[in-house]
Amino acid sequence: MDILYLLIPLSLVLVFVIAALFWWSLKTGQYEDLEGPGHRILMDDDDGGGEERKASEKPNAGSVASRRSGRS
Repeated sequence: MDILYLLIPLSLVLVFVIAALFWWSLKTGQYEDLEGPGHRILMDDDDGGGEERKASEKPNAGSVASRRSGRS
């Protein structure tokens, strides 16, 4: 029974901490744009990024044979 004297105030403190964190998240705009990140993932940006990557790659730079023999 004595443990209730510890658990009840501890649970009340926990509830107030969670409520304060939720209030802070509302005030700082954490829930303003719920759909934007999902749409950004689905956007396909193929604006020339591959051409720069292809020009900088060396032929056979990542082959298994060159890694095994110690040559780079």
